[in-house]
Amino acid sequence: MAIHPTAIISPNAEIGKNVEIGPYTVIEDDVKIGDDCYIDAHVKIGQYTTIGPRCRIYFGTFIGEPQDHRFYKGIQSYTDIGSDTVIREYVTIHRPPFEFMKTIIGNHVLLMAFVHIAHDVVVHDNVTIANHTAISGHVQIGRGAVMSGYVKMHQFCRIGALAMVGVGAIIVQDVPPFCMLRETNFITGPNTIGLRRAGMSNESRLAIRRAIRTLFFEGLNVKNALEQIEREPMTPEVQMFVNFVKEAHRGIMPGNPKFVGISDEQRDAMEAQAT
Repeated sequence: MAIHPTAIISPNAEIGKNVEIGPYTVIEDDVKIGDDCYIDAHVKIGQYTTIGPRCRIYFGTFIGEPQDHRFYKGIQSYTDIGSDTVIREYVTIHRPPFEFMKTIIGNHVLLMAFVHIAHDVVVHDNVTIANHTAISGHVQIGRGAVMSGYVKMHQFCRIGALAMVGVGAIIVQDVPPFCMLRETNFITGPNTIGLRRAGMSNESRLAIRRAIRTLFFEGLNVKNALEQIEREPMTPEVQMFVNFVKEAHRGIMPGNPKFVGISDEQRDAMEAQAT
């Protein structure tokens, strides 16, 4: 263990083995830090925060303090961070203003510089969130999703597993699993590269592509589109997609209207040209 002499660490904090803590870092009461973590200089880790093993937390990060008018001193709420997660410079992660609730960051997550995570957010495993993205309260981000830089996300929205959100997007409704949403704030098709990298089979990728086309690009309303999707043989991935859409409370981000009624090949060509 290597703790800089200027670091201020509560005697009520639990620090694991082989933890490195840099200059002027503050660690408050009831904090638990797992083995082999690295915590850089000028980090503050607030009360009721748990950090799993092998995490790396960089300069100026602020974790575990509430940010809400409703908060009153003494409330017991939590921030839980999983194992092998990397939190880069000046990230802010806030715990809930509600008794016994949690803000949760999963395992193998990468939060790049200046990312903001508000209260009651759940970020699942293997998520990447790029620089300056702001995640509002009660948001849920599914496993393996990628959020590009400068994205703004409204309260209570959801991002599905393995979805990809393009740079500068403004998210005010849900983005279903496996979808690509570009900076125009429209769904443009499947997250093809992400699905391949995740090891999804050709059959499953084709089934997801058909489901996305039916929902967004055949001119159907959501009810009729889901009925049509469910008439076809269902893979587990398509079932996840359908369930996600059915559970949406804020609605679903729209498909790009210029792709309605054209073939997948034409859409792919237009996407490639735009890129």
